[in-house]
Amino acid sequence: MSAATTPRSSGPFALGDRVQLTGPKGRLHTITLREGGELHTHHGVLRHAQLVGIPDGSVVVNSGGHEYLALRPLLRDFVMSMPRGAAIVYPKDAAQILAEADVFPGATVVEAGVGSGALSLWLLRAIGAGGRLLSFERRPEFAEVAEANVATFFGAHPPQWEVRVGDLAEELPRATPAGSVDRVVLDMLAPWECIDVVAEALTPGGVVLCYVATATQLSRVAEYLRGTGLFTEPDASETMVRGWHVEGLAVRPDHRMVAHTGFLISARRLAPGAVAPEQKRRASKSSYGDEDVELWTPGAVGDREITDKNLRKRVREAQRAASARLGGAAGDEDDEGAGSASPARID
Repeated sequence: MSAATTPRSSGPFALGDRVQLTGPKGRLHTITLREGGELHTHHGVLRHAQLVGIPDGSVVVNSGGHEYLALRPLLRDFVMSMPRGAAIVYPKDAAQILAEADVFPGATVVEAGVGSGALSLWLLRAIGAGGRLLSFERRPEFAEVAEANVATFFGAHPPQWEVRVGDLAEELPRATPAGSVDRVVLDMLAPWECIDVVAEALTPGGVVLCYVATATQLSRVAEYLRGTGLFTEPDASETMVRGWHVEGLAVRPDHRMVAHTGFLISARRLAPGAVAPEQKRRASKSSYGDEDVELWTPGAVGDREITDKNLRKRVREAQRAASARLGGAAGDEDDEGAGSASPARID
């Protein structure tokens, strides 16, 4: 990734940098530093100029005498506060996806669907400047939100990233030669519908990984992968993160935890003509019939829809944040990309 599209990760703050401010009672504000900019809260006014030139991790005081800790937001901070068109892949799952799919610098990766661009950001970081990321999204509004979010974080559209609007099953064969893709990540309602074209695109030994929400989806994907005879035995898992309260002798699990968000299931592409060794299974535990297959249909699985009005709002929020990152926005709002569904201020 070129210097022009790489966020500054260290050094004094400069105009154009995004800064996360932690104020009274731990409330967060994310701003993009600009000439003449100000952060207005009911605690007072903090001028952007106060932050320019000072080191990351500094403490500044606003006009009301309130202190704010200034830090560059980590990628996980940005992802959790950016405007959303669709539900995001949470950092705990993104980390596992990168590990289980073994995404490496220079890899050619296919992603579908792109959603709000959260996973795209992690994948772009992992593949580096020498890699290539092809992201497919059926809904143009979601693609717009994702492109704006990625531009906001990197400061420009990464040259190694291509976003295509359309159905993966139709577009993938046109986008890349057969056997040329290293990794495929599918985050969609019915990923089994795309497994055949994915198998054609993957290089032998390449990885396909599906992120699905329900147990019925998980079962359908697993059986479809097995049925093709083109992949290794699929591996399925979920990731749960539990925080801990640690203060003196008061050491205990947090009352809340990030539990189930989705399942990950992955498999590797076999070489052409190769037949995987047969896996012995107990028939009573693995048999299924037509009634079971009916429960696997997309309609039965269900899909959460976002209204057109709400989606248009998310698009405007994301594009406004990208414009501010590139120096084209004005105004005194505390976060140019914040919205009601993805607040930059977190209590």
